[in-house]
Amino acid sequence: MIDESSFWATANRHLTRYGGGSFITEPIVSASGSWVTTAAGRKVLDFTSGQMSAILGHSHPRIVESLARAAGSLDHLYSNMISPPVVDLARRLAESLPAPLQKVQLLSTGSEANEAALRLAKLVTGGWEVVSFSRSYHGVTSGSLSATYAAGRRGYGPTMPGNLVLPTPNSYRPELIGPDGELDWRRQLDLGFAQIDAASTGALAACIVEPIISAGGLLVPPPGYLRALQEKCRERGMLLILDEAQTGLCRTGDWYAFQDEGVVPDILTLSKTLGAGLPLAAVITSAEIEQTAFERGYFFFTTHTNDPLVAAVGNTVLDVLESEELAARSRDLGRRLAARLWALGDHLPVIGDVRGRGLLQGLELVLDRESKAPAETLGDRVTQLCWEHGLHMNLARVPGLSGTFRIAPPLTISDDELELGLEILAQSLTEAVGP
Repeated sequence: MIDESSFWATANRHLTRYGGGSFITEPIVSASGSWVTTAAGRKVLDFTSGQMSAILGHSHPRIVESLARAAGSLDHLYSNMISPPVVDLARRLAESLPAPLQKVQLLSTGSEANEAALRLAKLVTGGWEVVSFSRSYHGVTSGSLSATYAAGRRGYGPTMPGNLVLPTPNSYRPELIGPDGELDWRRQLDLGFAQIDAASTGALAACIVEPIISAGGLLVPPPGYLRALQEKCRERGMLLILDEAQTGLCRTGDWYAFQDEGVVPDILTLSKTLGAGLPLAAVITSAEIEQTAFERGYFFFTTHTNDPLVAAVGNTVLDVLESEELAARSRDLGRRLAARLWALGDHLPVIGDVRGRGLLQGLELVLDRESKAPAETLGDRVTQLCWEHGLHMNLARVPGLSGTFRIAPPLTISDDELELGLEILAQSLTEAVGP
């Protein structure tokens, strides 16, 4: 047991606060599988996989064993020294992807990976303008933050020049409605690029988007959208970068979310899920793009580029995903999860929408279904009640639209654990709404 009074006094004295919110008010002392354990011995079911990362659950025995083995032989090297785990992981990632994606750079975080991808695109195209969604989140480094509009832009001075906004397709709250009463996403995309063309100086380099817009409210672009977006990019000589930090590696029921649309990006970025909770990211592109970048002096050299320790873990992550057939499990559990969430909506009209794929589902709370006004305060109350009842939930915190839960449990979650989480969520929603 720890002295929580002393613990929090020290934490409050020495820890910098970040992210705009407060720390969860119970110290976490251990985590295993789908559960985290507080200092008081309370077990809490984790419906967010840590920071949307621990796709194999916490302290998966094969990850622990791999980490211990690798730490005893190859932990960290000079970044130009290449080791077998790095080469193996690069090969296996390339083999899991469609052509022409085959060149891999391993980094530490999603911000780093997106920063590197943007630098590649700028160097190869000769342009410097970057397009991203109006509710995008791609990181906190200079380039990735400049392409982020969901949060973190206020109070830090100028962002990098050349960043242009594309309207986020939102089928639940359509900005443009077609004759069928649904989102007219083709017209929205056309109008968005008309504005981009007007604002551009003729130096468009890249468009970076998530296949499922997570921090922006778990929004799934309509079928055909990504393919049409890719065509817009090709018409302008831009590279399409897909940020699959949260969606990659079986989370959505496919190995990669872009496979559902049948598109292949020019550059793919991975993080979060690749390390299953360890700091590992990847930038993957074609041999042609890599060759051009190399000839032009591509420079993105970090202390932990191609580190062998986390590469060994990445190989183990792929082993587990393959041997336990977790893409299929995510797909099956995702269908069950979505159906159960919709069933909750039959009794709770504050549930406005359920959307997502696989074990990445969004549950949007509204004041009423007719106005679709977001129930932000209710979301906070449900989050707190879930925690008190033993379930950790995560709200997308877009200003003015923070009533959407992002539900992303480990892919290894058991059927019983999934059902328990849904029961706690239903109980908490019922209590929060009241009679």
